[in-house]
Amino acid sequence: MDLWTNENKEINAHQKMLSQLRECIEEILKNYRPVMNGEIYLSGEEVCEMLHISKRTLQQYRDDSLLPYIRIGGKIIYKESDILSILEENYRNAKN
Repeated sequence: MDLWTNENKEINAHQKMLSQLRECIEEILKNYRPVMNGEIYLSGEEVCEMLHISKRTLQQYRDDSLLPYIRIGGKIIYKESDILSILEENYRNAKN
């Protein structure tokens, strides 16, 4: 009986470890961005989240040619490096 209890404890410990590993992998995959030719591409939702703007504001930025974008079929994506460059170009230092 004691051997059976020890085996059950080990099985439970392994199941718990596998569950934790699965959660870690899911978290990594949720935030993973594949790189194509050294460039990371973002969806409109990701850009809105990054800049703390609405989808309508993002649309206005595109209409006003403030943000470069790529349209493939009905999908619009943005180069992360373009977004970061625009932020750097528009950075204004606080006056002391």
